[in-house]
Amino acid sequence: MGAVGRVLLDESLLCGEDVGEGDTCHLLPGAAMLLRRLQYSKLRGICFEEGAQLAKINFLLRVAAMHSFESVCRTPNFLDNISDDPSLTMGSSVYAASKNDMSLYHKLWSNGWKIILTGEIFYYTFYEKKILPLISIDLVESENLLFIEKLEELLITLCRFKKMVISNVQDIIVGYVMKPSPFIAIFLLFHCREMQVVDAVLHKATDEIIRIDLSNSDFPKGITYSKGMEDLERYMKDNPQCCIIDPLNNVCPLLDRFRIQQILHGLDDVDGQTKRRIRAPKFLKVDDFHDPELMDRILESNLSFPCIVKPQTACGVAYAHNMALVFKGDDFENLHVPLPAIVQEYVDHGSTIYKVYVLGEKVFYAVKKSMPNANILLSNSEKNACAPILFDSLKSLPIEKEELPSKRESVAHTYSLDIDLINNAADWLRRYLDLTIFGFDVVIQEGSGDHVIVDVNYLPSFKEVPNNDAIPAFWDAIKNSYMTRKLKSTSPSHFVVS
Repeated sequence: MGAVGRVLLDESLLCGEDVGEGDTCHLLPGAAMLLRRLQYSKLRGICFEEGAQLAKINFLLRVAAMHSFESVCRTPNFLDNISDDPSLTMGSSVYAASKNDMSLYHKLWSNGWKIILTGEIFYYTFYEKKILPLISIDLVESENLLFIEKLEELLITLCRFKKMVISNVQDIIVGYVMKPSPFIAIFLLFHCREMQVVDAVLHKATDEIIRIDLSNSDFPKGITYSKGMEDLERYMKDNPQCCIIDPLNNVCPLLDRFRIQQILHGLDDVDGQTKRRIRAPKFLKVDDFHDPELMDRILESNLSFPCIVKPQTACGVAYAHNMALVFKGDDFENLHVPLPAIVQEYVDHGSTIYKVYVLGEKVFYAVKKSMPNANILLSNSEKNACAPILFDSLKSLPIEKEELPSKRESVAHTYSLDIDLINNAADWLRRYLDLTIFGFDVVIQEGSGDHVIVDVNYLPSFKEVPNNDAIPAFWDAIKNSYMTRKLKSTSPSHFVVS
């Protein structure tokens, strides 16, 4: 029996007919998400009956073309036409459906196919004159048949088939807990049967935060996550054999800009091939903009105007990205930046920022346009009576629209970037934070050439990194992190403190 090499989705899983709307069809709940997730898997195909209504066939053909799926018409001899692929071994094809068609299933089984059935499939018994679940009467789960309750479970069920035949310890199954959109609740499978299939769970907990209380003396217990994330936390505590990438406590420092600044000050010992250094920006934590000693504290911190003011909370809540550029002490009087806040050095950097992406031991970067130098900002501010500049760092920055071209890790010294210094800093942060996937932003100070890290974030989008580079590095990073964490968890000297 081979691992899964092809998946055919029966029309019953995907397509519903609109009542009273003529010959029109629609995708069933969960179908659109499934199609998107299978789109690049090279496993995909949609199967429909030969005698189906023309409107349904045309609808399914459009759906298949939109998602790069193969279209298969289920004729009496359809299996003969799709079973000649020499790359597919016996037992590597899966048919997923949501209907009672035992003659089809027996034909598929006789040709070495596996079957996944979903939803309420019923069987009518003529003798008892009752409708009973087909599952409870005719079928029992086996290596060739699995049942699921919801369409969302299909992908992890494919993994269950693979799990049955895995013999290579290097193969791992990774589940992930991430929203397709900030406005869509995550779907989590916390049934033991499903979760036991997963070797590791990849998450983006920073998108699942409801509330953060940085003043909590027992931080990170001041973090309130979504229900789905809290369910995952409980599951991981009860099932320590399941590896989480990365542990929530490792991510927590990146929620707090004050903690990030403290960590970055450890970069003083990181060297590159040049005399330039990589460092944290100068900063000051502020609890009250009306503090009569605020200006004295700013001077003591070697800060000068303009400064950039950021909320101490770095991510996870809407206000985390509400920032301001201030040009004089009076700007703090009615400043609308959430407290506590970090007043941070503004570095003249020629409107260029380097987005650095760390995937395990691999480091990539992209060059982006950024905010202009202080004199230009001040000139713009004078046109508005020298008022502070307020902005949301995720939405709008006072920058030019065009962007500089992206670059890979192998390109050295472009735009005066010290690649060796960046790589050493990435390695230092990776070991200090014990994170697998993260990113940081670097600007180069005009005059000194100092490389200043102005932000650190967990699991960035990597959209500027070509897929041919990012995807292999991503899987290598996940696999290596899993192996390392499993080794630690099984070591006799390793103790987990809850």
